[in-house]
Amino acid sequence: MRQFIDSRIKLAVALIILVFLSGVIGFHFFYEYSWVDALYMTIITISTVGYGEVQPMGTYGKIFTSIFIISGLFIFGFGLSTITEYILSKNNIGNLKRNRMKKAINSMKDHVIVCGYGQNGKQAVQKLIDYRKDFVIIDDNEEVFTAIENDDLNYIIGDATEDEVLESAGVNRASTLICTLPRDADNLFIVLSARQLKKDLKIISRATEENSYKKLKLAGADNVIMPDRIGGSHMASLVVVPDLVEFLDNLSVAGEQDSINVEQVPFSKICPDGKEKTIAETDIRRKTGCSIIGYKTSSGDYVVNPEPSMRLEKESKLILIGRPDQIENLKAYYSV
Repeated sequence: MRQFIDSRIKLAVALIILVFLSGVIGFHFFYEYSWVDALYMTIITISTVGYGEVQPMGTYGKIFTSIFIISGLFIFGFGLSTITEYILSKNNIGNLKRNRMKKAINSMKDHVIVCGYGQNGKQAVQKLIDYRKDFVIIDDNEEVFTAIENDDLNYIIGDATEDEVLESAGVNRASTLICTLPRDADNLFIVLSARQLKKDLKIISRATEENSYKKLKLAGADNVIMPDRIGGSHMASLVVVPDLVEFLDNLSVAGEQDSINVEQVPFSKICPDGKEKTIAETDIRRKTGCSIIGYKTSSGDYVVNPEPSMRLEKESKLILIGRPDQIENLKAYYSV
């Protein structure tokens, strides 16, 4: 909307300048007015104040002036209305955008709440965009949102440690909450508050200090990620097994044609009738082209490279690998 208004403003200013130039040039060259008299005639003609001509006009001069008055009225009317609309919208566009986002957030269900829009928060948001997940960002620094050009991003300016802010983000309807704030104490407080507001909410939190890991787990975080530890381990792995690390890095990239991708599919999608089947009976490889690399049991245990004879349990999940086109086939076939 802002781009549309800005383009109208540019058009209005360009037309007004064109009218002035046309008037000044027309009166100067066609009727031999001086530049000052030509400018004066242009102003009193457009403004329709009713002053007399600097010098008498002939028939062609009257025709030119009449056309100039009519075109000037239309163009100046358009310009003034556009500028007025711009001034009003500039004051209200923030409120309109906030109202739109509030309406969108209130309609969300099973979405993700990202607390903090720093480096880790932006990485999480980008991944959610790649996987087309609905999400809401919470950050108390309004400046981090000023550079956002994507109108599809929904955010709330506020302190995520406050219950009211979490509730305004729809925590009671959300499926997951991600805490990416730089201070462990803030993340701990958010985890405690969110767990009280929704018992079955999946909570993922960042931690900086080693002693914060257990505290966040005790507070109710399902997963605690330590970016510094992951970064150091990653760099060391590049020395020991560089090709393996590069391959694993490619697995995490989403949406690129030349990259490999991974996806998880729950039992309810693979066996919609509720009947347990073996991996071989699902025939996923032939249907989608994807290969099964992992299996998560209903109790939460993981099995790497499961056998074809393994029987899928209810509430379990399969982890598959494939090229982007194969992953798209998988999503389409099982409505993931």
